[in-house]
Amino acid sequence: MQRLSRQQLANLVLLTLVWGLNWPVMKMGVTHYPAFTFRALTIMLGVPVLALALALMKVPFRVPRRYWPELAGLTATNMLIWQICIILAVQSLSSGRAAILGYTMPIFSAIIGSLLFSAALSRRAWLGVVAAAVGVGLLLWHELTGLAGRPAGVALALVAAASWALGTQMLRRTRIEVPTLTLSFWMTALTGLAVTVLAVVFDRSDWRMPSAAVTWAIAYNAVLVFGYAHAAWFFLARGLPPVASTLSVMFIPVLGVFAGALWLGEVLHWQDFAAMVLMVGSIASVLWPSPAITAAAPQTR
Repeated sequence: MQRLSRQQLANLVLLTLVWGLNWPVMKMGVTHYPAFTFRALTIMLGVPVLALALALMKVPFRVPRRYWPELAGLTATNMLIWQICIILAVQSLSSGRAAILGYTMPIFSAIIGSLLFSAALSRRAWLGVVAAAVGVGLLLWHELTGLAGRPAGVALALVAAASWALGTQMLRRTRIEVPTLTLSFWMTALTGLAVTVLAVVFDRSDWRMPSAAVTWAIAYNAVLVFGYAHAAWFFLARGLPPVASTLSVMFIPVLGVFAGALWLGEVLHWQDFAAMVLMVGSIASVLWPSPAITAAAPQTR
């Protein structure tokens, strides 16, 4: 288990707010605009924001050629599959429930880490995973009948979560010796190019000027999600153990559910509040320092 630094904690709080509030924002965007085009615009407008951040911070853009195959794998698992699948899932599911299914990622991450990477998890970490799984089940309590009629959306969200989980495990173990911001820039740019091709192929006949609400949703995603949040996530994913980084963001779907209720009129039940308690416990299980670590920490004046 690992104590968060101040920088990691600040990024985690901002990341939770940006990503949590983005679920109803995305739902509004793809309800009134073609999905691939919405996602392509948000990514490609976010790339210059990332580029400006790299330039101002004097972070190099170059990735040595020998790392390109690994970069392609990280892009596919961390960004491309997730972005394609989840934006289509949001079209057919409620924003809050799409968030819940997407954030089954920590459960997939624990299983993938154990099976593929021989990652030994402590009892407390497994308790956190179980708490997260129970929380997801509670949040879906009143949605099972409705979700049964939308198998494609459910399947897409789960594929997105599994891919993200694999990508997180791979990112933590990457041998690419470049700054995290450099990786974030190229993964975002490559994903944007791929989604732009999909938009041209599938959405071209539906292209039109976006409404004011859709324009606001595009701007929110471009600046805050792709200009900041993904880079912040990759910073956490590379700096924390996989189980800690994945469970640390489990409050995001809770915020998504409540934001959806506030903005889109989705009904809340007691299970939603119980799930919130479980998610907080899940986060604490991996981020709260153990007594042994606390006792061993050097005293500072």
